[in-house]
Amino acid sequence: MFTQKPADRGYAIWLSDPSVAAAEIARGIGYGAVVLDIEHGSFDLKDLERFVPFLRGLGMDVLAKVLGPERGPIQQALDFGANAVVIPHIENAAHAKEITAFAKFPPLGDRSFAGGRTARYGGFSDDWVAEQDCGTRCYPMIEDAGAILEIRDILALDTVDGVFVGPSDLSLRRQRGAYPRDDGDFADLAAVADAAAAAGKPWVLPAWSKDEKEFAVRHGADQMALIMEHGALAAGFAAPFEQIQAIGSGR
Repeated sequence: MFTQKPADRGYAIWLSDPSVAAAEIARGIGYGAVVLDIEHGSFDLKDLERFVPFLRGLGMDVLAKVLGPERGPIQQALDFGANAVVIPHIENAAHAKEITAFAKFPPLGDRSFAGGRTARYGGFSDDWVAEQDCGTRCYPMIEDAGAILEIRDILALDTVDGVFVGPSDLSLRRQRGAYPRDDGDFADLAAVADAAAAAGKPWVLPAWSKDEKEFAVRHGADQMALIMEHGALAAGFAAPFEQIQAIGSGR
């Protein structure tokens, strides 16, 4: 008989589309978080309006990697009920200050109020604003050369709750090529981890390989995305195919 394991919010799956089955399977295994790759995936607004509360209903921590560093996508993800917004293409500390303000209400930031789901379709109060600013998280992505150089200044911002590393783009923009996972890559990851520890704020890593997982554990990553949806499908499809090839089909 299938038994659902307790959710561990430290471990996330990475989804590129609103797959209910993938979310339910992952939650049953014990994953407690999900990264929605809105930037590169096939989500539309209707998907997000329904899928985010479904994931929350499963008890999963929802990190929405939004379309880009703009007001609209950030506010929409939060209005749908995401626990955190992950903002790609942050260039430096000045850019981070401008863009992360869209995730927090005045006077802290510049988020606009919507009387929808998060406000229970009604009005709001000062206490509600404080709860939103405290309870929803804003994670600029560290995937640009300027962002890694100014990582400490980014983490010092009041509108920044932590950072989310984009190691593939960071490697490209640091002129190391297609993310070789070499010493330079891990030096950058260590710089992020050290800066986050100094700021007392969390950092998050897509940790696909064993080396990345071990690094994240050693350096105190708050959350790790352990596998991508398409990677999991590819591995799942490949295993029985390789098995039958090893057995021999008799054809």
